[in-house]
Amino acid sequence: MSEKEVEQRLVAAVKAAGGWCPKFISPGTNGMPDRIILMPGGCIAFVEVKAPGQKPRKLQIRRHLRLRHLGFQVFVLDDPDEIPGILAAVTQEGNR
Repeated sequence: MSEKEVEQRLVAAVKAAGGWCPKFISPGTNGMPDRIILMPGGCIAFVEVKAPGQKPRKLQIRRHLRLRHLGFQVFVLDDPDEIPGILAAVTQEGNR
């Protein structure tokens, strides 16, 4: 399975759950996560999408840590079976 296929499944699952998962583009800032999850109720999270078995690069890890330090959830997704758990975590965070 390719990274693109994993990403397509994420986008479809977020949409099916009532949210939006646009591509996250940050010109001039390399290493940012690929997608942002926006769910009803103001729930937000970032997702780095990888092909199965692939890991984030060092710069990506640093960006993830910075976002987490600011209080955002950041997920690394390389298995579509993880999507339901990610969506549950995103919506639970918004309900705290």
